[in-house]
Amino acid sequence: MSTSAPVLAAVDGSEPSLKALTWAIDAALGHGTEVVAAHVRAGRGAAPADGTDPVRAKVEATVAAYGDQAPPVRYVEADGHPAAALGELAQKAGLLVLGSRGLGGFAALLLGSTGRKCAAQAPCPVVVVPHESRTAEAAAQPGPPGRVVLGLDPEETADEVIEFAFAAAARRGVELQVVSTYRVPLRALTTMGDLVPGDAADARRAGLALTAGQRERLTAFAERYPKVAVDPVVAPADPAGRLVTASRTAGLLVVGRHRRRLTTDTLLMGSVANAVLLHAHCAVAVVPGRVSEWRT
Repeated sequence: MSTSAPVLAAVDGSEPSLKALTWAIDAALGHGTEVVAAHVRAGRGAAPADGTDPVRAKVEATVAAYGDQAPPVRYVEADGHPAAALGELAQKAGLLVLGSRGLGGFAALLLGSTGRKCAAQAPCPVVVVPHESRTAEAAAQPGPPGRVVLGLDPEETADEVIEFAFAAAARRGVELQVVSTYRVPLRALTTMGDLVPGDAADARRAGLALTAGQRERLTAFAERYPKVAVDPVVAPADPAGRLVTASRTAGLLVVGRHRRRLTTDTLLMGSVANAVLLHAHCAVAVVPGRVSEWRT
C-alpha cells in the first residue's frame, strides 16, 4: 500500500457526487492510494434513528462496481458547513474531488457554492467534475479524446501547475495540449463604436514573444517527461474562451488557482479559473501555487 496522501471525494448521495466519487476512485487506482469518501451533513443533524445511511449505501454500491479492482475506500461523516469541513479534511489529502453541484444546489447553477469555495481555498489541488449535460456534449465532439489541456501564461503560471499537468498526462498516457493566448492590440474606435484592430506587426510580435516564452517554460518539464507528447498552442484569443473550447475534446483541464503575484493570498481565484469551472466540458483541476508531491 502506498504511503501517498489519499484522494478526498465529497459525497452527498446525488448523482454529481457519485460521478465525482468514480473519478476519485479512478485517480486513486492510478496512484496506488486510498479514497476518503466524505459526507458532510450541513445543518441536517444526526444520522437516521434506524441506523440506515442512504449515502453510505450509494458509496458502497459505487465501490462494489469495481469488484476486486477497487482501492481502499473509507467513508467518513462530518457536520458543519461543507466547504469548511472539506477544507479541514483536505489538509491531509493529496487531491479533493467533487461534483459541480450537489443536493443543495439549484439545477440551473453550473457550479455550486461549495465547489467554488473549495476550488478557491483548499490546501490541495481540487478537481471539479462537471454535470453530465456538459460531458455528453463533449463526447460528441471530434478530435482526440481524453487528452490533458493546460492553460499556461509563461510569466505567471506557477511551476507546480505545469508539473501537475505533465504528470497527469504521463500517468494517463495521453497528449498534453498547452494553450497560451494573447490579445490583439486595439488602436482606436470608429465613429460607430466598433473596435479597429491594432497594427498587425504588433500582434505578430506579441505572438512570437508568447511562443518563445511558452517554449522556455516547458523545456525543463518536457525533459523530465520525455514520453509525453506536447501540442503547443499559441493563439490570439480570450484565454477562458479558448480553454473552454479545448475542453470539448479533453479528459482533464488544468489551470492555476491564481496568478503568481497573488500566491500569498490563498482566498483569491483568478478569473480564468473561475470561468472554466463554470463552463468547461470536462473535469477541471484547479492547482494552487504550492502543492504536495501528489499528482493525478
